[in-house]
Amino acid sequence: MIDALLARERNVVDAALHRLVSVDAWPARLHQAMGHAVFAGGKRIRPILARLAYGAAGGDPDDVTEAACGLELIHTYSLIHDDLPAFDDDVLRRGQPTVHVAFDEATAILAGDALLTEGLLVLGRYPVGPEWASRRAAAVELVAEAVSARGMVGGQME
Repeated sequence: MIDALLARERNVVDAALHRLVSVDAWPARLHQAMGHAVFAGGKRIRPILARLAYGAAGGDPDDVTEAACGLELIHTYSLIHDDLPAFDDDVLRRGQPTVHVAFDEATAILAGDALLTEGLLVLGRYPVGPEWASRRAAAVELVAEAVSARGMVGGQME
């Protein structure tokens, strides 16, 4: 039962990620590297949990799908940077070459930077509508704080 739920949710999240992340946009190499990381598989636990939590609180999970995907983009940025030679120097992630191996180190850094920025942009844009404006702003602030020098980046430094 839980496996079926997770598979359904993963399909919803993957479909939304494909709408949000184009591998054909300019600059092509950058977007290809982003897609290499985002579409490498993964459990999609963060966006699934966000959708399910919103549903458990009485909301329609479809309302927050794109925003939940913003979290996945940010998570993927952290994985790209973790894999870099200056950090863990991993050559494989989810059974495929890491971004710095499949492309190059500079492209990997920029792909990670772009995914962090895109993730925050998605949080700032979704859900659509003026009734969501204060929640979008609060979400961006909360997540930016969590990944800042006082959060995830600071933890990487330590």
